[in-house]
Amino acid sequence: MEAQAQGLLETEPLQGRDEDAVASADFSSMLSEEEKQELKAELVQLEDEITTLRQVLSAKERHLVEIKQKLGMNLMNELKQNFSKSWHDMQTTTAYKKTHETLSHAGQKATAAFSNVGTAISKKFGDMRNSPTFKSFEERVETTVTSLKVFFRRRSYEEAKEE
Repeated sequence: MEAQAQGLLETEPLQGRDEDAVASADFSSMLSEEEKQELKAELVQLEDEITTLRQVLSAKERHLVEIKQKLGMNLMNELKQNFSKSWHDMQTTTAYKKTHETLSHAGQKATAAFSNVGTAISKKFGDMRNSPTFKSFEERVETTVTSLKVFFRRRSYEEAKEE
């Protein structure tokens, strides 16, 4: 019997729709005038206490700022200190150390791989440059450049002669 009753009682806090249902319910008809007056007085007292607490908190925050200014502490210094501490704390974690070690090892392997690729490419270019096809192409380019130089020299000479 108690297990069934326990299932009916919720142990979770009110959810949004539950709060809306409670807020929209009208309990005032269930209260006597005296109870209403007591609740209104309690409401006023709570609102006054909240206002007082906000004022006290505000005054304490101003005092805190004044003390920090006198000590030469400002937001930037605090951020730097917090960042430095957080960075140090992170670097001392096992996860960071393992990750750092793994990435360092991977970086070394990548450097070796790129070096090997660079060497292979250099060798291929060297082989290609020494090939008969490339030599033939190189000779044609040199011949074309020489022909163009001769052409432009003649043209410049003829233009100068006409003036």
